[in-house]
Amino acid sequence: MTMTTTTTESPLISAAELHDALQRQQVLLIDVREPSEYNNAHIPGALLCPLANVKELEPPCSSDTPVVLYCESGRRSRMAYETLASRGFKNLKNLEGGIQRWKQGGYPITGAVSAPISLMRQVQIVAGSLILTGVILGFTVNPGFFFLSGFVGAGLVFAGVTGTCALARLLALLPFNRPQGK
Repeated sequence: MTMTTTTTESPLISAAELHDALQRQQVLLIDVREPSEYNNAHIPGALLCPLANVKELEPPCSSDTPVVLYCESGRRSRMAYETLASRGFKNLKNLEGGIQRWKQGGYPITGAVSAPISLMRQVQIVAGSLILTGVILGFTVNPGFFFLSGFVGAGLVFAGVTGTCALARLLALLPFNRPQGK
């Protein structure tokens, strides 16, 4: 496997290289997205370990086994890489472009891919609607509605800082966001 390096020094692996490694069963693949994202679509054979739980991950028995991390686009998996590397994990790689690049390459995915839209887009729509509603009602009905916008904005900041989103967890409970057969 050839590797390139990003500015954060996490070795990247391309979708084609990962596909080849998976065919040879020479890699441990870890999805660091949220459970709802994993249930909607994931790379076959991937284990789920959300970014918030990565610090509790134990190293594989064999340090020779490459561990490949991935998320939606590569940002969260780079953060997971930095966390694991600081804990002494060896032979770590980051899927370049995340599952988006994997899908673009036409490689197989597993899950309830028939979800209407991604959970993160649903969060953006709901949060944006609540903020806009708070602003409009704050100007037209009662200035107290500005607190709604502030509350949602604070929730988004918290989600960005911690990597966990209460609204996403709530939306994941809706019937159309659950995997089929559950």
